[in-house]
Formats: sequence, C-alpha cells, structure tokens
Amino acid sequence: MGRAFSPSSKARLTSHDLDRFPSSTLFDRIGRAVCAAGCLPRKELFEAWEVARRTRRLFRGGRIVDFAAGHGLLAQIMLILDDSSPRAIAVDTTIPPSAAKLHEAIVDSWPRLAGRVEFVPAPLDSVPLDDADVVVSSHACGRLTDVAIDAAATARARLAVLPCCHDTTACDMGGLEGWADAALAIDMTRAFRLQGRGYRIWTQVIPDAITPKNRLLLAAPR
Repeated sequence: MGRAFSPSSKARLTSHDLDRFPSSTLFDRIGRAVCAAGCLPRKELFEAWEVARRTRRLFRGGRIVDFAAGHGLLAQIMLILDDSSPRAIAVDTTIPPSAAKLHEAIVDSWPRLAGRVEFVPAPLDSVPLDDADVVVSSHACGRLTDVAIDAAATARARLAVLPCCHDTTACDMGGLEGWADAALAIDMTRAFRLQGRGYRIWTQVIPDAITPKNRLLLAAPR
C-alpha cells in the first residue's frame, strides 16, 4: 500500500489492487468489481466515475447511450447511480473482447443490471436516438466527440462529453485559435454550437490528476 498509485495510469486493475478499494463506498465497491475482472486500465475507472457522478447530478432517468464506449463501464456506472434508467447501450466500432468479462463482474455485484446493458459494435452515428436519451462519451477521440454531439443535438437528447485528442484538421476551432490554444478553442466552439442549437450548457472539469484532457461539457435542450 506504500507504492505510488496514480489514477492516470494505464496499467490494468487486477486482484493485486483490491486493497486499494477497502471501504463500503460505492466507488470502492465498483473498484473491487473492476479489479475482479482484471482487464480495465486504471484511468478508465477514475474517468468513468468522475463523468458519471457529475452527469447524474444534472440528468436523471433516460436510456443511456455510451458513444465510443470501449468496455462500457461509463454506461454501467450511470445505471448503478440511477436505477430509473431502463437500460444502456454501449456503442463502439469495435467492442473489446474483455468487455464481457467486465460486465460479468459488474453484474455479480449488481444483479439488477443483468439484461439491461447492450454492447453494439457499430459506427457511432448508426444508433437511433430520441429525446429521452442521455448520451455520454468519455474520451471519444477527435472528431468522434463531434459525432456524439451532433447525434444528441439532432435527437434533442441530453449530453455529457469528455473530449480528447483534439484534431485541428478535422475539428472546428471557430476562429478562436488566435486567443486560445487549439484544444480549448475546439471545446469552446462545441459549447457555443450547442447553445446555438437551443441547448443550455454546463462546463466542468474532472481532476487533472486523472487526465489533462479533463474538460467536461454537459448540455440539455432548453
């Protein structure tokens, strides 16, 4: 326990890390389930938790649609935090084979999630959305964050995104790059675009000890 334990590490959480999550808090219970699965990079647990708990403070209920979901942990934490959501869809072009192992470990601890999480290997914009959905995305790389935003806004769904890998060749900087660094200009343009489409926005950050790409953009139709 004296070893350094960085939440930004990409090392997998395994049974050797169980003692890092000793308490009865919800986060530690999720952490122990993730350790039991033995397949998830550490930073993905911390990122998913920080995004989910901030999102649930604003948005309750709704079907959860997790874009660029990877292992789908964010979608599952959203269901754990609010059981009024009927189900969740984890969408990614490729679903990791170990996603099933993680889901099994989560269901072992939260049996009520059984049959309520669907993993969909498909392009992000191929999933039909409606205005009751809550669209979430943690570190959808580059233009994929814009795909999530556009899909949610077209359906008038609620939205929470944690962008990363800001691609100046594919993402709109809104002419702000003379005043702000490129990544910030891109995220500000995303926020302004949502406001222009009739959304109320909230801008937050998760701890930078987890990731320097820590700007969280939340939005809901006015």
